[in-house]
Amino acid sequence: MADWAPVFVGVFLFVILSPGLLFQLPGKSRVIEFNNMQTSGVSILVHTIIFFGLITIILIAIGLEINFG
Repeated sequence: MADWAPVFVGVFLFVILSPGLLFQLPGKSRVIEFNNMQTSGVSILVHTIIFFGLITIILIAIGLEINFG
């Protein structure tokens, strides 16, 4: 049996936290911008740190497991 939680959580967070797709933090003209489809190096760094923090909390601290079979 394989644990599929890292795959599903990683793909979900990658889609949600893609800079410019749903939101961008920090934005070009404001602190947060929604659905602007643009990005910058700083926003990529911020979204990477948020991704790492959330995936660590969900997979390690909470201990989410998804098993099939």
